[in-house]
Amino acid sequence: MANKLKLGIPKGSLQDATIALFKRSGWKINVNGRSYFPEINDETIECAICRAQEMSKYVENNTLDAGLTGKDWIEENNSDVHVVEDLVYSKVSQRPARWVLAVPYDSQIKTLEDLEGKKVATELVNFTKRYFSERGIAVRTEFSWGATEAKVVSGLADAIVEVTETGSTIKAHGLKIIHELMQTNTQLIANHIAWSDPWKREKIEQIALLLKGALKGEELVGLKMNVSKDNMQQVIDALPSLNAPTVAPLYNSDWFSVETVVSSARVRDLIPGLMKMGAEGIIEYALNKVI
Repeated sequence: MANKLKLGIPKGSLQDATIALFKRSGWKINVNGRSYFPEINDETIECAICRAQEMSKYVENNTLDAGLTGKDWIEENNSDVHVVEDLVYSKVSQRPARWVLAVPYDSQIKTLEDLEGKKVATELVNFTKRYFSERGIAVRTEFSWGATEAKVVSGLADAIVEVTETGSTIKAHGLKIIHELMQTNTQLIANHIAWSDPWKREKIEQIALLLKGALKGEELVGLKMNVSKDNMQQVIDALPSLNAPTVAPLYNSDWFSVETVVSSARVRDLIPGLMKMGAEGIIEYALNKVI
């Protein structure tokens, strides 16, 4: 029987972002209707979709060889898995999300200690219990099935522990953040049996390499321009690059083609400056992967 890697794809808010990331990495995943076993253009991989909250359990018990889930759910389930790679991506931005403690704006609760004997609502129950217990603070922790912000607004809880990327939803509900418990990001994980198998380990490492390369490609762009010999040095001095810009002479002239890779966040300020230095024919292009 041919080797197969059983790979878990997170269902829910991360599903579309994960499938898009795999596409940039070279794997096309087709989710057909309500099927939990999508097709993938790699005969050595079998995909299964499951909730991120449960992913680490299925990986730990060897139902899946590997999968993608949040660091928060690994902590919540206290799962014994091998973390292959940190992959910072989400449905909103490429930055870690935060699990925070929030209370109403007019609440007298200012610190963790002020929650002694109070009720905290959260989906991350086990982690929250451990967090307060380790600090010697007795709180009542209650599982929230959703709409967690409403629990404290309606008086069903004194505080909430909720995940946020920007904090805007929490503020919109009239709450304020008073403490950060954990930063979380997506992680590629594997069970120890799969990781000890040479073929499966190599396949998982291939996936990790290309996913990480695709994420790096989102942060960078390529720049290409023509520069005269007289303006070359000041342009080169102004250009950031991974190592050094590529410079090639143009046919039968004293002009050069200059190419480099730069942070996408810097391009809007960089291009006007390059034009002032004499660069012409500037082209910006997207990068699929940077390895």
